[in-house]
Amino acid sequence: MRTAMHHDRTSALGGTYADPAGATARIRFRRALTLAAMTLVMPGSAQLVHGNKRVGRLAIRVWLTVIGVVLVLALVSLIDRQFIFGLATNGTLLTLGRWLLIALAVGWVALIVDAWRLGRPRELEGAHLAISTALHGVLVVGTAAVLFFAAHTVSVMNGFTDAVFASNTVSEPHEGRYNILLMGTDSGDDRVGMRPDSMNVASIDAETGKAVLIGLPRNLENVPFPKGSVMREQFPDGFNCEGCYLNAVNTWANDHADLFKQKEPGIDVTMSAVEEITGLKLNYYALVNMKGFSNLIDAVGGVRINVRERTAIGGIGSPIRGYIEAGERKLSGDHALWYARSRVENDDWSRMGRQKCVMNAMVRQLNPRKVIMNMQDIAESSSAMLHTSIPRQDLNVFMDLALKTKSQPISSVSLVPPVIYTGNPDYPKVRRMVAAAVQTSQGDSEIQKSAFATARMPVIEVGAEAEKKDPRKANRSADLDESC
Repeated sequence: MRTAMHHDRTSALGGTYADPAGATARIRFRRALTLAAMTLVMPGSAQLVHGNKRVGRLAIRVWLTVIGVVLVLALVSLIDRQFIFGLATNGTLLTLGRWLLIALAVGWVALIVDAWRLGRPRELEGAHLAISTALHGVLVVGTAAVLFFAAHTVSVMNGFTDAVFASNTVSEPHEGRYNILLMGTDSGDDRVGMRPDSMNVASIDAETGKAVLIGLPRNLENVPFPKGSVMREQFPDGFNCEGCYLNAVNTWANDHADLFKQKEPGIDVTMSAVEEITGLKLNYYALVNMKGFSNLIDAVGGVRINVRERTAIGGIGSPIRGYIEAGERKLSGDHALWYARSRVENDDWSRMGRQKCVMNAMVRQLNPRKVIMNMQDIAESSSAMLHTSIPRQDLNVFMDLALKTKSQPISSVSLVPPVIYTGNPDYPKVRRMVAAAVQTSQGDSEIQKSAFATARMPVIEVGAEAEKKDPRKANRSADLDESC
């Protein structure tokens, strides 16, 4: 009797004589959990150990192939990032990749379910069965969600690039630089024709990605046109009709489309005029709809801006409905748009400076993680926002340049008073300013000492403290991070 009681007490304390049935249940439970972990880490390993070995070997080979491809691509990206970007924007590869991700999701989920079956759920105790089933369910949902999200992102990116980057004309860099005309416009029922509210040329070094933004006032007069062009025949002394400013070139050409052979005469003529003004050969254009730009900022969660001056919201054809106060602010799409376009209580030159600061902030703050996690919203806003001649074939080049540009200062020069008077521009001087700014961004110290020095914009005479806060500083800056 005493011996039996001793044995029972020892068993209750977890000693040598533990319940054999309980130990067996724990072993079965651990096996079920182990099979789940094996399937998560190495799909097919559970089947190789306890199930259909043929299925297990096939799944492991597929998994090792996927890991091998990822590792090879990671190594190649360290050597040739453009090549990887080229693969990531290739329509055929994106379509294939989408279906492979879907197939991988279905196969992996099937292996997880089979691993649950191999864990012999009917032999598990109630609590163990519930935990095992819940764990396998989480793995099924998590694995499927990740892979189906990846497949959806690939599909969205493929559709977006097809819709927006539809051009097939590739332009090589000119004198080692890509020059892109950026035009911002509002669309609305109250507007006749399309007159860009903002115009900038982004001149980017094709090797280093170092960029300079050249701001073009929308009200430049007597705009020149290239020799032999239709516009030169119509306006031999420059664009000098009533109300004929730079931003009206597009509307005039579209209203007289019968004079031109081009499909988009307004944009083509505007590009040729900008080439004459700046002396730069343009590669591409990007026409940005301001409403779409606002949606893009909302899609990435807003943009952080050092607001240099109190800026009115509204007031352009409507009452002022509020203000964006000075200071460090995170702006929504609507507020960022008003900060970039408002001119009610200041002037066009202030607005041009603020526009450069918003562009600089977007370059700095957009990153691959934000783009991937918000691809659906970005694609929808960008499709409504962007019309461009950049072809899909060149996307890898500009994706690589964007990362290079992000890592270094962006400089700027604007053709604004008092250096350039928009009513009577000195276009030879404009071209010297542009050439000097481009050379300075490349680090040419001799050019900087000569031509750029003669084009230096005077200090704004508003007092030292006020001058620090004046957004017009961004119109002429060696580093927009410091001026903005």
